[in-house]
Amino acid sequence: MRRLLFVFALLASITFNSNAQEVGVRFGGSNGNGGAAVDGVFSLGQFSRVHGNVAFWDGYMGLDVLWDFLYRPLGEEAFNWYVGVGPSTLIGDEFWLGASGEIGLEYRFNEVPLVLGMDWRPTFWIIDDTNLGVDSFGLNIRWVFGSGSGT
Repeated sequence: MRRLLFVFALLASITFNSNAQEVGVRFGGSNGNGGAAVDGVFSLGQFSRVHGNVAFWDGYMGLDVLWDFLYRPLGEEAFNWYVGVGPSTLIGDEFWLGASGEIGLEYRFNEVPLVLGMDWRPTFWIIDDTNLGVDSFGLNIRWVFGSGSGT
């Protein structure tokens, strides 16, 4: 419970102190979990950002922090695509550490501050067991706070 409160407080402080960001839910595979995760995006400028997830299930906590170094409009301004990489962890009875890649597509609504997206995150696990997981697909639904978030 303390971990959940800490993560919530951290996300809330980042949300209200950042210039432009998005917070929501990611449904789908994340660190071996087929459930849901708290999903956040924090702008680092016009064409890069940090995309993070925190998930809790079966006594485990999963954390992904990915730097989307390519973030570009696709055709019309409402569609964007992105590519990123970063660390992934799974903390519980066992400890897993790996590197995840990310490629995704999202749609930013103009009428409401909402973003819908989907992504694929292959992960190369290094610690506790070395393997490659390629079955992590997700659906992202995020609320946009601030202005200019990632665009």
